[in-house]
Amino acid sequence: MDSPSGNSSMSTKFQSSGSEEDLQALMDQRKRKRMQSNRESAKRSRMRKQKHLDDLMGQVSELKKENSEILTSINITTQHYVKVEAENSVLRARMAELSHRLQSLNDILSYINTSTGVYEADCYSMRADNFMNPMDTPLLNQPIVASADFFQW
Repeated sequence: MDSPSGNSSMSTKFQSSGSEEDLQALMDQRKRKRMQSNRESAKRSRMRKQKHLDDLMGQVSELKKENSEILTSINITTQHYVKVEAENSVLRARMAELSHRLQSLNDILSYINTSTGVYEADCYSMRADNFMNPMDTPLLNQPIVASADFFQW
């Protein structure tokens, strides 16, 4: 029947199968722990990626805002430039017109001086009665000279 050696082999069989079950349980526990750790690691990785994406989206938003402000500034500056150019064009035309008028007046004075015989030397010999009749004053027949200050408005 049962021998003591058979009995002990049976108990060794139970012990070894108990050890295998314990070993399997330990391996399953480690596997579950590793799976849990991997899940948590993956979750942290997704969170980092999401935070990075949110940061990038924030930067995009900030850069779009900056870009819009720069474009607005460029548009304002361009409008100001166009306005100043238009004003300069008007002032140049006015200066040309006034220069032409000045030249015409100088030509008229030159003609008057040569036809009446008034010379520069005569300008210093003013008589007292010239104050009563200012049109006879030779100083009125002098060329008109404009300075740079004349054109500053």
